[in-house]
Amino acid sequence: MSIFRTPEIIKAAKLPPEGVRLSRMIDAVYFIPIAYLGVFATFHMHFDLLAGDWDFWIDWKDRQFWMTVTPIVEVCYPGAVMYYFWTFYRQPFGATLCITGLLVGKWITIVFAWYWWANFPMNFMMPATMVASALILDCTLLLTRTWIITAIIGVWAFAMMFGPTNYALFGYSHQPLAVDGQLLSLADYMGFTYVRTGTPEYIRIIEVGSLRTFGGHTVWISAFFSAFISMLMFTIWWQIGHFVGQSYFWVRGKRGVRTRMNDTMVVGSDEFARRHGTPNGIAPGIAAVGTVGSVGTTFAEGKS
Repeated sequence: MSIFRTPEIIKAAKLPPEGVRLSRMIDAVYFIPIAYLGVFATFHMHFDLLAGDWDFWIDWKDRQFWMTVTPIVEVCYPGAVMYYFWTFYRQPFGATLCITGLLVGKWITIVFAWYWWANFPMNFMMPATMVASALILDCTLLLTRTWIITAIIGVWAFAMMFGPTNYALFGYSHQPLAVDGQLLSLADYMGFTYVRTGTPEYIRIIEVGSLRTFGGHTVWISAFFSAFISMLMFTIWWQIGHFVGQSYFWVRGKRGVRTRMNDTMVVGSDEFARRHGTPNGIAPGIAAVGTVGSVGTTFAEGKS
């Protein structure tokens, strides 16, 4: 028996061999080129518009705004995609799909646009990684099977893991340097060396901000604030995914009353057939194909 239990799934679906081949072809055409490439293209644009500079230039990766903004922006798109894959396919990899797609899009931009064309060094524009955070978020949904617990525990861990997972990548840039009698970090020195049209001058004085009054733990205060806002953003975008990605069916019951069914996971099941009067084990719409008004007829007239 395979790890994915494919024979059992095919047997339960009662698909003929032609249907199995068509299902596999749809997976290859839809999920790989359309879903993945579409995700990294649109998510990349979404991220660059909201948190682009903070996660792009190394001298923008400060201990306050970078730690706060990046997880909040990166949890939005996974929330909607996780709803879609979990509700309709019971696949808990929506967050990992989004984050890896975002990294693919960002590295394509870095290599082709900024390294080969503009001659900036790659480590000056290297993006942060949230793959570990995305795996935690998906595993939380898989184990709890509820988006509410995922929004509370999984998203909190998603934001809190951002700093520790990226410290190994960008910790070197915080080393102090003495340049012409001026104390700088390595990231600041690189920023002064590679001049751009705009530089984050506010970051030079960020350490005198109000967060220093909380005992000097700027990173963890920012991470906690980011975690709470990320919970809110995940909930909002999960509901956006529910609004945009829902499917519904109009069903005529035993008494001839048409009702709207939003729970697409139960349509076609034995429970649905027994509830609406179709023969046991036969999906509604198959028992009376083309017979509008028959008992158990499903009207697929809604959104899909």
